[in-house]
Amino acid sequence: MNIQNTIETAVKKAIKTIYDADVNAIEFQATKKDFDGDITVVIFALLRTIKGNPVEIGTKIGEYLKENVSEITDFNVVKGFLNLSIDDGVYLNTFNNIYTTEDFGITPLNPNQKEVMVEYCSPNTNKPLHLGHIRNNLLGYSVAEIIAATGKKVWKTQIINDRGIHICKSMLAWQRYGNGETPESTGIKGDKLVGNYYVRFDQEYKKQISELITQGSTEEDAKKNAPFLLEAQEMLRKWEAGDEEVVALWKMMNEWVYAGFEITHKELGVNFDKNYYESNTYLLGKDVVAHGLEKGVFYKKEDGSVWIDLTDEGLDEKIVLRSDGTAVYMTQDIGTAIERFKDYNLESLTYTVGNEQDYHFKVLFLILKKLGFEWADNLSHLSYGMVDLPSGKMKSREGTVVDADDLMIEMTNTAREISEELGKLEGYSNEEKEKLYKTIGLGALKYYILKVDPKKRILFDPKESIDFNGNTGPFIQYTYARIQSILRKVDFDIDKPITDIKLHEKEIELVKILEQFPEVIQNSAKNNSPALIANYTYDLVKGYNSFYQSVPILSCDNIDKKVFRAQLSMKVGETIKIAFKLLGIGVPNRM
Repeated sequence: MNIQNTIETAVKKAIKTIYDADVNAIEFQATKKDFDGDITVVIFALLRTIKGNPVEIGTKIGEYLKENVSEITDFNVVKGFLNLSIDDGVYLNTFNNIYTTEDFGITPLNPNQKEVMVEYCSPNTNKPLHLGHIRNNLLGYSVAEIIAATGKKVWKTQIINDRGIHICKSMLAWQRYGNGETPESTGIKGDKLVGNYYVRFDQEYKKQISELITQGSTEEDAKKNAPFLLEAQEMLRKWEAGDEEVVALWKMMNEWVYAGFEITHKELGVNFDKNYYESNTYLLGKDVVAHGLEKGVFYKKEDGSVWIDLTDEGLDEKIVLRSDGTAVYMTQDIGTAIERFKDYNLESLTYTVGNEQDYHFKVLFLILKKLGFEWADNLSHLSYGMVDLPSGKMKSREGTVVDADDLMIEMTNTAREISEELGKLEGYSNEEKEKLYKTIGLGALKYYILKVDPKKRILFDPKESIDFNGNTGPFIQYTYARIQSILRKVDFDIDKPITDIKLHEKEIELVKILEQFPEVIQNSAKNNSPALIANYTYDLVKGYNSFYQSVPILSCDNIDKKVFRAQLSMKVGETIKIAFKLLGIGVPNRM
């Protein structure tokens, strides 16, 4: 609200007039509910500049403001806090500006700005997506949407880890035990079919290790010399050499996986503008390392391996090229980052990767900076905590992961059970019901994950997430549906301008919350934190429900108040919808 800027200017002028002193900033806070007022000036913060009794100082400033600022109708001082009452007309004007603004809070795309890239998902093609991938996808997608809402062009991207020994393990197990089965012949989704063979490899590999140990090998030697592992390593060598048969098998199984991923991403509601593939990028960066050697950024050891010494930066020495000249992950990440800045007119690049890779990204960003890339300062790591379940950790090799598809089905089924128990779906077709169950179930899942600060670890409890009360997706969706129910009953001109009514305190509280939305979006983008928008939306919904319970809306006798309350309801509903869209969550018109 511009009123805060007006008050800040007036307070500074008051201090200059009364005390002949200058202050840089005025500290504000919301007035506590126990006291009269709408906004509070913290007098204690001024005592560094003005010496004296805080109550006396607050009173003098309050008297000045009441006399010189027309929007201020009264004041009171409690200890070191100056509580100011603001004229209802200010809130009406603020709301009228909000009400007439389409896509409130969203900044239109500015084509003259540099672009932004957000990387997320980045799966391996040897297994289906799991619960951990869900948090990654939801975070990355939402952050991309939120940044786009600040007026920037955003490119959503992923790098698909489609090569390496782990991919060959699935290929080898299918070759050995698959009997030519395909997703079409089995009816099994492609990524799941390939994932089954990754698990099968591990099972057979462990059997071979046990046999070798029984025959007298040490566990360490058995793990290195198990025939299945040696065959997988040989398959990788053949792939790198371009062996036609191995490459054809690799392409076929990867296509199965990509088709499976596409189904999961569509169901989850996320998408990508560009896919990078590790099979195309794993050789990138080697030329950069050679150039860095010439510049003295890297150094070579006696065995021919190339390293960088970052001990002066509080880190350690890091290898960037093996002695046989092959690249490590760091090398290809260096090359891929450079490639992306060549491909697009990027201002910044954000990597959505779990916090176990914190150190990797510190090193990557520092290396790129030492190589002289100015944009290295605009790289960021959206580091997030792992997702745990009440039953414990997940392990891909042992087949104990929580499959993303299965979880989404479970959430939809739980929404169905709860909705049927509540019994409020008369008149719905079966198709409408199924669509609603999915909206509620996936909304519960997404909100539960996104409301938590990304850096924090999550214990995900499906049943708790789908509760229709408290800080949950379904609670917010239900409030949105309630608002739509009210609006369907409107039988008057809802767009009639309202400029002169006495506002209820609950209406003022709602206008104050609404007015914060654009700033919340900006802060959320700046901090890569969808949690700020999620929790803002919950606060907005709590404010609306308190308003709903405190004042009549459509049954109000005063037509102007009735129109205003309908307008207020409509704008709250629109804001919920916009906020949830930024989180990738749908809202139902009826529940």
